[in-house]
Amino acid sequence: MILDGKSLAAQIEQELKGKVQNAALATILVGDDPSSATYVKMKGNACKRVGLESLPVLLPASTTTQQLLAKIKELNENLLVKGILLQHPVPKHIDERKCFDAIAIAKDVDGVTSLGFGLMSMGERAYGSATPKGIITLLEHYKIPLEGKHAVVVGRSAILGKPMAAMLLNKNCTVTICHSKTQNLPNIIGQADIVVGAVGIPEFIKTQWLKSGVVAIDAGYHNTPNGAVGDIQKEGLETISSAYTPVPGGVGPMTIATLIQQTVESAKWT
Repeated sequence: MILDGKSLAAQIEQELKGKVQNAALATILVGDDPSSATYVKMKGNACKRVGLESLPVLLPASTTTQQLLAKIKELNENLLVKGILLQHPVPKHIDERKCFDAIAIAKDVDGVTSLGFGLMSMGERAYGSATPKGIITLLEHYKIPLEGKHAVVVGRSAILGKPMAAMLLNKNCTVTICHSKTQNLPNIIGQADIVVGAVGIPEFIKTQWLKSGVVAIDAGYHNTPNGAVGDIQKEGLETISSAYTPVPGGVGPMTIATLIQQTVESAKWT
């Protein structure tokens, strides 16, 4: 089974269309990284498709932590803005965590604050990190059994691997979280009913490590001379898995759809 995130994202957008008025998603881009600029543009286009206003905030790479914090404070106080997205990564001289945590919890529609993570992990109401929340939505849409399953998350980032593990645990999975330094990684991955590739290394997880019938969720995206690939080796994946996300067209569209969905929800609540 192909877990088609592109079609589900389009369906979610259709359901959200016209649900709110006079509400904006602010997207902050610091510097001129071309990939980040592309992502911000895609998010702006998604806003337009559902009737949200898009408020792009473009800041030079020389922006300081204090200047970025001041801009976030301004957006927190802007009544039109219902969601704030700080595009990751920011230039290395900026304290990214401090800036993430400056986003008002009510406007943290990308699920990046420490407070939001804590609430989510405790099962309390909070906006989940957009990519893992999108993955959960995709799994539930396709009725993939989660309860009691062994899920292995490969990756430990604060906005993907760690919240993904917490969300799967909240769905009653038995969760193992691994990373590039984990010993005997192929053996651990070989025990997984569900494997989530979130390590950020092209085709790091080999098909031969996977057990037959695995559900393979690939949260990676890398441009290579041979085309786009994810964190899970593409060759042989169709044969060994019972369900998998394609790259592109799997997890990526769900990230944006989740961001828009949570902005609409914020507009209704605030």
